[in-house]
Amino acid sequence: MSIVENRNELVAIRKKLKQENKKVVFTNGCFDILHAGHVDYLNKAKAAGDVLIVALNTDASIKKIKGENRPVINQSERAFLIANLKAVDYVTFFDEDTPDLIIKELIPDILVKGADWSIDKIVGRDTVEQNGGEVKTIKFVSEQSTSKIITAILEKYGN
Repeated sequence: MSIVENRNELVAIRKKLKQENKKVVFTNGCFDILHAGHVDYLNKAKAAGDVLIVALNTDASIKKIKGENRPVINQSERAFLIANLKAVDYVTFFDEDTPDLIIKELIPDILVKGADWSIDKIVGRDTVEQNGGEVKTIKFVSEQSTSKIITAILEKYGN
């Protein structure tokens, strides 16, 4: 487990893994308020290859996507939690609106997203497939989501 904030360092790690013939799996997301659904998803992502890299949205990018009240957990704490999961090998951040740039820099062997995404809408799919990789979706076993957790807390304890 390792948090790698410097993209050049992560690209060098990826290059070394490629030389070692390791299958690198990449996924991304907010992972705000870590729950069982996240852990199951990341375990399944790791099972698709040898090394799992998770790119977390920065706090600023989450605010753009989810609104001013998010994230609930800051990026340093989210990275610490994700990096300490057995399935995760490397955690990094991206501040752009989409992970397209980091996917182009890393060119993972396998790009993974939740099954709520249709393959043709997955950002980075073209880059991965054009470089001989594959794109997979993972079905969620839990109906849990960070938004549902927040709603349940607000309903129970008020605004």
